[in-house]
Amino acid sequence: MMDFFRDLHPIIQALMATYFTWAVTALGAAVVFTAKDISRRVLDGMLGFAGGVMIAASFWSLLAPAIEMSKGKNIPAWFPAAAGFLTGSLFLWGIDKTLPHLHLNFPMEEAEGIKTTWRRSVLLILAITLHNFPEGLAVGVAFGAVAADFPSATLGGAVALAIGIGIQNFPEGAAVSVPLRREGMSRLKSFWYGQLSAVVEPIAAVIGAGAVFLARPILPYALSFAAGAMIFVVVEELVPESQRGGNTDLATIGAMIGFVVMMVLDVAFG
Repeated sequence: MMDFFRDLHPIIQALMATYFTWAVTALGAAVVFTAKDISRRVLDGMLGFAGGVMIAASFWSLLAPAIEMSKGKNIPAWFPAAAGFLTGSLFLWGIDKTLPHLHLNFPMEEAEGIKTTWRRSVLLILAITLHNFPEGLAVGVAFGAVAADFPSATLGGAVALAIGIGIQNFPEGAAVSVPLRREGMSRLKSFWYGQLSAVVEPIAAVIGAGAVFLARPILPYALSFAAGAMIFVVVEELVPESQRGGNTDLATIGAMIGFVVMMVLDVAFG
């Protein structure tokens, strides 16, 4: 299977990998057909887990390879990672301030972005869509890095990143569809919009893989850009959401487990 995957163009590899992450999101969203609701404790633990996966992926799969690739150049090895990381954070901050959205379990008066009359359900979907963009970008850049033949970027590592993102997409899918059902939407519509929140991942993956494939020198910056965007999402969205219900210990334990799962995947595959 890996031999077949290795022979594909990196953009096709990234596309297939994010089709997998999208499918896992759909699987999570399908929980709405069997469960009427998800307890707040379970949801907070899942959000913490997702945050832990994203933090580990940001370092092990993105920042560490970016620093390694920058060694021996005429600039400090830390510069591309630092510059890309901050640029990715600022990029997500700009979108966060512009795109109307509402985080899970937040009241309507705390909606962010440009003021709008859109319904609460639409704002919830946009919040998770915003969250999924850096994940797809990270997977795409990782596969683009493999095509650039850097020793620190391996196909196994890129696959591990896609698996890790896919695992944490399961609770994300459920975290969208079940609240939408609670808002009064039908089960089918709740599922549809829950899985649709991940449609941005294949799009972002193609952009990321295509960019680094066509412009090899930007690779360390692109890897760290994706890392900065992911860490912004964790700190700005996942941590506050997971802690808001008072289940701080459970959310923290979930984050620790998520970090270890992603670290093991990356080291084992990479």
